Amino acid sequence: MKYQEFIAKKRKPVESTGFSVDENDLNSNLFDWQARIVKWSLMRGRSAIFADCGLGKTLCQLNWAEHVYNYTQKPIVIHTPVGVRKQTQREADKFAIDCEVKVVDEPREVINGINIINYEKLHKFEDVDFGGVVLDESSVLKGLTSKTRQLLTERYVGMRFKLACTATPAPNDHMELGNHAEFLGVCNSVDMLNRFFYHDSGDTAKWVLMGHARKQFWAWVAQWAICIAKPSDIGGSDKGYDLPELNVERHFVSVENEVATDGFLFNVAGISATSIHDEKRQTNESRCKKAAELLKNIDGPAIIWCDTNYEADELKRVIPEAIEVRGTLKDSEKERLLFGFSNGDYRVLISKGSIAGVGMNWQHCNNMIFAGLGFSFEVFYQSIRRCWRFGQTNAVNVHVILAESESAINSVVARKEADFDAMRCGMSEAMRDATLDQFGLREGKTFYKPAKKMLAPSFIHNHIYS
Repeated sequence: MKYQEFIAKKRKPVESTGFSVDENDLNSNLFDWQARIVKWSLMRGRSAIFADCGLGKTLCQLNWAEHVYNYTQKPIVIHTPVGVRKQTQREADKFAIDCEVKVVDEPREVINGINIINYEKLHKFEDVDFGGVVLDESSVLKGLTSKTRQLLTERYVGMRFKLACTATPAPNDHMELGNHAEFLGVCNSVDMLNRFFYHDSGDTAKWVLMGHARKQFWAWVAQWAICIAKPSDIGGSDKGYDLPELNVERHFVSVENEVATDGFLFNVAGISATSIHDEKRQTNESRCKKAAELLKNIDGPAIIWCDTNYEADELKRVIPEAIEVRGTLKDSEKERLLFGFSNGDYRVLISKGSIAGVGMNWQHCNNMIFAGLGFSFEVFYQSIRRCWRFGQTNAVNVHVILAESESAINSVVARKEADFDAMRCGMSEAMRDATLDQFGLREGKTFYKPAKKMLAPSFIHNHIYS
């Protein structure tokens, strides 16, 4: 048997579980390229939409959920971060989703329509017979605790209709893609790693995509996920989708009368994720004071991002007009404050990127200040994208405040930013060709025609802002 025939026999089909809809039956507010995505996702049944901020994922997932509800006549659930629920419901009203859409907190409130439920309340709804599930901001599959992530995967195992939606995943975070594949029932995440990747000899915790498998890997991902950074990636027009100017200015503050540690004023060379808080506490007052000074020169809405509770406490003290959203607040209070900022009821918001830095659409705001910065580039990037997104009409101004002792943080974030830019370009390029081929757009066709079978990664013999 020839080698290629041998490899072909090891392919495992991944059947489509969806159904076909006529493009004329899709929501009229969808652009042509968005309609392609929704039609394809419904045809697949289980799929992921990796689309950059501002490309209309909310409308796509709402229209997908609407059609799945019409098909199954069972309640559909959309899981979202806590602050995003009412925003999603407002989008449903705006785009005239033709079934009832409701934010629910208890099983007794579930409607025969689209139910929007916090991830944190998932355990309450284990006995509800949903007809389909949407994970909004599905990058939480990477960040959630293993218990919660496992609960999500196990709760919906075998479900015919699943959709995961998030911005373009970090291309160098292979577990994020693996967790998506596992949730969707495409393949086990460990199986994906074993078939396409190898362990870095210098770091056994790091997985590296095998060179000869690169093209096959991204072609495989494109079979169950759509990844677009702009409309032209799926045959649309980029007109009107140019991002505004982004101005990032770093401010370094000096701190007087610091307390030396072990004979040194600051251990800059040895600063790390474990020792950083000793330094941050000493520079907290100066950084927050600088944030208040910068805010005086800002007209209109502004977001002040912090990294710790003690930074939030000091910021609230020096900027009393601001509202603060922190993790200890009740979900209803978080939603009230975040929604109020979205509506313009409050001018200044203080919060952590881990709390309000995902899912919110704040194109009405174009100024933000990072009074505290951690080592995570992903949190930094996602926080910026709340305002710097398609639909923003003004230049976005980002002020990053660091003490001179915290230059190590700046260096780490800058390095991760450079890595992210390089790898994201590679991922977009790799998936663009596979996506255009899959939709037949190279030949000028318009909508996806499914293959009889889709191939799992088993044909590889042994073997994406972070």
